[in-house]
Amino acid sequence: QVQLVESGGGLVQPGGSLRLSCAASKSIFSINMGWFRQAPGKQRELVATITDGGSINYADSVKGRFTISRDNAKNTVYLQMNNLKPEDTAVYLCYALGDGSSWSRLVYWGQGTQVTVSS
Repeated sequence: QVQLVESGGGLVQPGGSLRLSCAASKSIFSINMGWFRQAPGKQRELVATITDGGSINYADSVKGRFTISRDNAKNTVYLQMNNLKPEDTAVYLCYALGDGSSWSRLVYWGQGTQVTVSS
């Protein structure tokens, strides 16, 4: 059973930074991954994606402030968040798309990590 475990959330002042990590329990070498966020009363929003080949996309709301990266040797995907704003407050969820092989499910989710941006 593949597991994704997020860490790195917390409370930060506006303008501050956080780095989220998403550690997988098996190799992510051929896996496309990314981050969603869910704020109270709002729809889940796709924040950033990174393919197994390293192609990256961002939501317009975070371009220039967030950076997604991956370390296949550590089976971990990161989300570096800079210049945080109150509207970035949400539960951030890591996801991974199954490859139809050892990652048999269509999609895997982490448990989420809370990010709160407030003075």
